Amino acid sequence: MNKFFEKIPFVDIILKGIGQIMLQENAWTGLLFLIGIFLGSWQSGIAILLSTVTGTFIAIQLKYDQSEINAGLYGFSAALVGVALSFIFQTTWLIWIIIIVGGALASIIQHFFIQKKIPVFTFPFIIIIWCCVFVLHHFTNIPPSDLITAKAITTTDDFLTSTNSFGEVIFQGGALSGIIFFIAVFINSPSAALYGFVGSLVGAYISHLYGEPIDKIHMGLFGFNAVLSAIVFSGFKKIDGLWVLLAVIFTVLIDDFLVNNNVLNIVGGVLTFPFVLGTWIVLLLQKIAKPKTQEQF
Repeated sequence: MNKFFEKIPFVDIILKGIGQIMLQENAWTGLLFLIGIFLGSWQSGIAILLSTVTGTFIAIQLKYDQSEINAGLYGFSAALVGVALSFIFQTTWLIWIIIIVGGALASIIQHFFIQKKIPVFTFPFIIIIWCCVFVLHHFTNIPPSDLITAKAITTTDDFLTSTNSFGEVIFQGGALSGIIFFIAVFINSPSAALYGFVGSLVGAYISHLYGEPIDKIHMGLFGFNAVLSAIVFSGFKKIDGLWVLLAVIFTVLIDDFLVNNNVLNIVGGVLTFPFVLGTWIVLLLQKIAKPKTQEQF
């Protein structure tokens, strides 16, 4: 199915870069993500295309490893930079410039960590957005976007709570976008989609026990980091379920702690940092437990 896009290599790379936001090296997944984003906001759609193209172009010009470029590894953090900035701020000319520069920097930072063989996931995106939000809030008067100030539509349906979590990974609050994102992951990896779905429900339950606002839980704001953590460790071995559960628990507890204590609000919020930190913890536990788990499973 991916051979359709392979006839247009640069388009294939860009769409895979967008798909890699949820760790899916699939151009069709990326296309569905793009459709879901455009449904939410045409500005965000343009922004994610612009930043992904910039990040990928920089990787090509700097002659990074071609197989890594082809896999979309220099697109996903750049993509998130674009959609995040268009979600947080009104898209003035300065924001469009920062989207381009941020996409380029995301690619360069990603390359540094890839060379060091450090699995940083979306951390380059987080660093750039934290810096941008801090600087722009303190030294400019750019108003927030209509998207961030709009009143979100909430639900009490468990299915939509989970799909909303998929949507919030890429800053989309609409139910339709969330469903499209879930399908987009499912067509490439059913196990990743289903683990992500269940992970978001576990995250919602833990956040409810933690006393988080029920409307924000149903919006998916306390589930999107859990979706990503579950996808990272998804698989078909018995032990995979344990790693997914641990990753989701660590991620959600970190998320709830940071939100409740207003940590990182000055730089734009927690973003996907709970996912990154929770995943790092479980990867470390995997490394420690590897000999024993290999014997048992």
